[in-house]
Amino acid sequence: MEYRKLPKGTEEISVIGFGGSGIHEAGEKEGVETILKAMESGVNYFDLAVSEAVAFDYYRTAFAGNRDKVCLQMHFGADYSSGKYGWTTKKDQIVSGMDWLLKKLNTDYIDFGFIHCIDEPSDLKKYLEGGALEHIQELKKQGVVRHIGLSSHTPAIVNQMLDTGLLDVVMFSINPAYDYRHGDFAIGSSNERMDLYQRCQKEKVGITVMKPFGGGRLLDAKLSPFGKALTKNQCIQYALDKPGVLNVLPGFRGMEDLNSVLAYLTATEEERDYSILGDFTPAEAEGRCVYCSHCHPCPKGLDIAMINKYYDLAKAGDELAKDHYRKLELHAGECVSCGHCNKRCPFHVDQMARMKEIKEYFGM
Repeated sequence: MEYRKLPKGTEEISVIGFGGSGIHEAGEKEGVETILKAMESGVNYFDLAVSEAVAFDYYRTAFAGNRDKVCLQMHFGADYSSGKYGWTTKKDQIVSGMDWLLKKLNTDYIDFGFIHCIDEPSDLKKYLEGGALEHIQELKKQGVVRHIGLSSHTPAIVNQMLDTGLLDVVMFSINPAYDYRHGDFAIGSSNERMDLYQRCQKEKVGITVMKPFGGGRLLDAKLSPFGKALTKNQCIQYALDKPGVLNVLPGFRGMEDLNSVLAYLTATEEERDYSILGDFTPAEAEGRCVYCSHCHPCPKGLDIAMINKYYDLAKAGDELAKDHYRKLELHAGECVSCGHCNKRCPFHVDQMARMKEIKEYFGM
């Protein structure tokens, strides 16, 4: 398992997280076994926005004696008073609901406490003015909540909350369909979404990725907006390549789903390669590097993807990106303009021109 460090913390987060919205479908025996198998495989990050409250029994059983080995992403606003998932912005329901969940899971702290599912300005206003956020902040002062996060599909909402400086983590939907403006949750232009990912990395706010497969539509040629099926490996790599991303949270309904995602860990570069997306790039995203590495290997040995990523982040104001660039073994100035990368780039980026631009920017 690969791990990524939380920028504002010491936690090492597994790049494959556990999305448990459908784990109730497995039943108790397989559900518990699936959670335990995930932990044994190195998964240490669990999102607890489940569809049915019975799933919390599975988690409680699996986490017994293992609580200090896992990070739990828990949602202030997910309401299970009916036994099934519901949503609220009312403070009293949020407070009672989280108190119930802590007792249900037999734990007294929350690793990541999330402002849950805010996509509209009116909902954010209710959440803020109703006192729910103040409650989460108070719990953080008490040490009950260790990190504050936000789940949203809307770049403008995320940016508004980033302005407060309160967030350590954002849960956001990242996949090729939404980034290329296909689907109900494809909110914001391709450039607006990429700018958000870069802002998160610049401001040291980690991103946990929901809906990496677009609700499964990307895996089915008949349902995919591209008319071709992508693989889970391709979708996972696509999300993990984006700036700021800590991990992906695929939804698991049981052991079969888990095993199919864990296969990513042993997949080859070819199996993870998503350059086929170049055939579907919208005009607004044409010519923008997505750091897919399909142009590799460079005949001179340049890490073209990382050179581009650090350049884009540096221009966005990330001071650390400049230092990371300078520590690369080879720099843009060593490009010989052989044209190999331009011929291989599926997104039609003029990398030779980019290398000259980057050399001028960094002076090397």
